[in-house]
Amino acid sequence: MRAAVMTAPGAPLQVETLQLPVPGPGEVRLKVAAVGVCHTDLHVLKGEVAFPSPGVLGHEVSGIVDAIGDGAVGVELGDRVVSAFIMPCGKCRHCVKGNEDLCEQFFKHNRLKGHLYDGTTRLHRLDGEDIAMYSMGGLAEYCIVPDTDVFTLPDSLDLAEAAVLGCSVFTAVGAVRNVGEVGPGDTVAIVAVGGVGLNLVQVAKAFGAARIIAIDVNAEKLELARQMGATDLIDSRETDPVARVRELTGGRGVDVVFEALGSAPTVEAAVRMADDGGTVVLVGIAPAGVTASIEITHLVRRKIRILGSYGARARTDMPLVLELAASGRIDVSSMISERFTLDGADEAFQRLAAGQVIGRAIVEPGR
Repeated sequence: MRAAVMTAPGAPLQVETLQLPVPGPGEVRLKVAAVGVCHTDLHVLKGEVAFPSPGVLGHEVSGIVDAIGDGAVGVELGDRVVSAFIMPCGKCRHCVKGNEDLCEQFFKHNRLKGHLYDGTTRLHRLDGEDIAMYSMGGLAEYCIVPDTDVFTLPDSLDLAEAAVLGCSVFTAVGAVRNVGEVGPGDTVAIVAVGGVGLNLVQVAKAFGAARIIAIDVNAEKLELARQMGATDLIDSRETDPVARVRELTGGRGVDVVFEALGSAPTVEAAVRMADDGGTVVLVGIAPAGVTASIEITHLVRRKIRILGSYGARARTDMPLVLELAASGRIDVSSMISERFTLDGADEAFQRLAAGQVIGRAIVEPGR
């Protein structure tokens, strides 16, 4: 099969021919329909997040079930499916408690070593050299996924477009519902409305937020946020976003702030946007070692909570993600702004790095 390989951090993606991967016990092979172009992969490509190379990235995937390993359950050949980027082992101490977003095996084996849970990869060059897998390694014509992480797609949803459900929407649902606990009547602010931020807007609206303030430096992204449900827009190139949030809320601030960029200045600003007793949810991934300065007295006196949110719980939350999309409470199609072939994968990430992707780009290996 063909795959876009990261040969080294900072190097362009190279399309190579690899061995066709074979699913192991409890695993499923997908013929990839589409994979989302995500900032987390970009951090890896730039060397800002450590990951072995050579490797295949792509963690936001949809496809057709093409082969089923021994003992795998829940799917049949030919099923249209989507996978979440967190692939739970289902057996570690966190998974058995329902906290699959903290799956120890996922972080120990996959994120650190590029392996699945038997300690090996499913991807190999033609000469047998191992290729690391970032999640399922979806920037390829085929990928391998544990059966804990394949979900049958409703007929009403487009297969390729549905790829974005597995990270950008999945992450937003985890942040809004599980961590921010947004409910009817709440006021929220969303700092940075890229692929994840736009879905934070949509999901906050779906869960009843009364006021949704979108903040960014890109007018096109802000306009798309309005279409997705934002009630107020702040261009932080033109105004102080903290002062403007407080002006819009009568000086109080908002109930929940979501920071979706992963930078020190925006995290620091997010804390200042929260109302007394409010919650700040950090969603954006920062380069390794980045820290933010927080005024301790402000945090203590105002009883502000700062919480991290990384994805969601696959087996619990992906069915909800699919329900929200199938019911139209989340608009998948409007998020897809650009489509690339596998040969165009490197260009897609170059455009993402330059801030030129509005919404979410996808790579379709079969095109």
